[in-house]
Amino acid sequence: MTRTASDSPSAAVERALSMLERIAQSSNGVSNSELSRALDIPKSSASYILRTLEHRGYLQRQRDSGKYRLGLKVLNLSRGVLAHLDIRQIAQPYLKALVEKTQITGHLAILDGGEAVYVEKVDAPGFVKVDTWVGRRMLIHSTSVGKSLACHLPPAEVERILREHGMEKRTPKTITSPARYLKELEKVRHLGYAVDNEENNPGARCVGVPVFDGPEHVAAALGLSGSTAQVTQSNVARIAEFMKETARRISRQLGYDAVTRRA
Repeated sequence: MTRTASDSPSAAVERALSMLERIAQSSNGVSNSELSRALDIPKSSASYILRTLEHRGYLQRQRDSGKYRLGLKVLNLSRGVLAHLDIRQIAQPYLKALVEKTQITGHLAILDGGEAVYVEKVDAPGFVKVDTWVGRRMLIHSTSVGKSLACHLPPAEVERILREHGMEKRTPKTITSPARYLKELEKVRHLGYAVDNEENNPGARCVGVPVFDGPEHVAAALGLSGSTAQVTQSNVARIAEFMKETARRISRQLGYDAVTRRA
């Protein structure tokens, strides 16, 4: 029997990784049928890969729905990566203090493969929790941390990312025009902070600020995510000032002091 390109070992690995990435982006799990349709993979092939990943502990299958979620084995892998991210270790106490001050859930994100990825999260006190997690990947056009990470990239690089990842209309307020997005990044550079004004999730407003490790080089982004009742139009600027001061402190720990450089 002649092996086709889709049957090759490399194709199987590509499919397995694509399935893991798609499942990682869902907080409610994904079924075999949903994966098969979304990734254009034969259902039998998807089923075989899912069973293998489940057997190895990388996935868990929910008994009631049959949907798959990430398993603990993935967490073990991510710990190995996160342990080597010095910026995460440096930023964590500052992020915790920021959350205590504002009472709003905080995140630290980096740019990876053209996407914003949470590498740290500190929950706000209380019973209401933001449905986010370390390792979550997000598009740069609809999130405050994404805008913060992209604000000092060359325009050609930003446009390349937007072409590759698209500009999904997450809500009626999502920016879907590259030209308008580049204008938004100009505003972020001018103000020193970014706002996701219900652009990624209805009812949620988020503020992001860049963290620098060199002149106009963004190493990471701080984000505070809350409801529109927590992060109001009237208190965004005040919250952003707290965040910018925190970002400056982290930047100094990374070896970059913007005040000194301007002096």
